[in-house]
Amino acid sequence: MIDIHCHPLWGVDDGAKTFDVSVAMCKMADEDGTTHLVATPHSNYKYTFQPAESRAKLAELQAAVGEKPKLLLGCDFHLSYENIQQCTKSPREFTINGTKYLLVELADQLIPDQLDRVFYEVEVAGLIPIITHPERNIVCQRKPQLVSHWVERGCLIQITAQSFLGHFGSEPRTLAEDWLDRNLVHFFASDAHDVKHRPPQLAECYKKLAEVRGEEIAELIMKHNPDAVINDFPLPPQPQPREPQAPKRKRRWLTFFGR
Repeated sequence: MIDIHCHPLWGVDDGAKTFDVSVAMCKMADEDGTTHLVATPHSNYKYTFQPAESRAKLAELQAAVGEKPKLLLGCDFHLSYENIQQCTKSPREFTINGTKYLLVELADQLIPDQLDRVFYEVEVAGLIPIITHPERNIVCQRKPQLVSHWVERGCLIQITAQSFLGHFGSEPRTLAEDWLDRNLVHFFASDAHDVKHRPPQLAECYKKLAEVRGEEIAELIMKHNPDAVINDFPLPPQPQPREPQAPKRKRRWLTFFGR
């Protein structure tokens, strides 16, 4: 499996607090079956993404853990005005492994009306947005149809593995299951921050995915799609997105009397 969203670099954001925790996270991911792990430090109002510093720490961490898992660099990119301006100037500084794929984190409380315009600017810069954990976003929970709209216009969707397993509550799990059923999910990732509360583990998610959608879909979402991302390839053919099923109307008992 390949994890495209994780926070194992110590001291750069709210992820790993120490170097020892960073090493433990990588070893846990390896033991769980993750072959490639993308370190994605936050770039938001609270944390400034420092590519050079992150690359140096990534190299130090790789030396400590050995060859497995293979560590790559990306960025958990918050859609702020300043970030967009900087990204359009140096787009590959923020992307996953220097590819055209950019992890995009939405604001928690507000999704601006001009978001389509923002995505357009990102795409004009030659990038493909991967929207991270919309199932945990309050606005997306109120307006789940947004995800279908974003996929239709060319965005990709990444769900947190623990959301799918119910560890973030019933609503994120239900949304993850619904979007998966409608073929709107392209990746599951750990979004891990430590080894206890938010660990870098994907095997249980893979098992559930294979059970509910089959081995072929599990391989696509957790191996083939992320493999295309880290190697800067187009995604393989995806299942066609489906519209939500209309709820069945309940038949009133009075209809038996012709009313």
